[in-house]
Amino acid sequence: MRASLRRKIMEVCDRKIAEKGPGAGLSFYAFFANRNDDPELLMEAAEWWIRTHKLDHFEKAVKIRAMVEQMA
Repeated sequence: MRASLRRKIMEVCDRKIAEKGPGAGLSFYAFFANRNDDPELLMEAAEWWIRTHKLDHFEKAVKIRAMVEQMA
């Protein structure tokens, strides 16, 4: 996973956790604007989320943050 996507995931997870607490959930769509302006990046996130890790549509932000943090 490219560094820019890892940074974006960490930022979004941190924001969600700060706003809603450790129970905050999100999907990989949370890392993108409402319009599909970077389809390659969206597919990279989907591949990591769905095929690689077989995650549910919604997961806890703390879980996703920890998974991405371990990659660094």
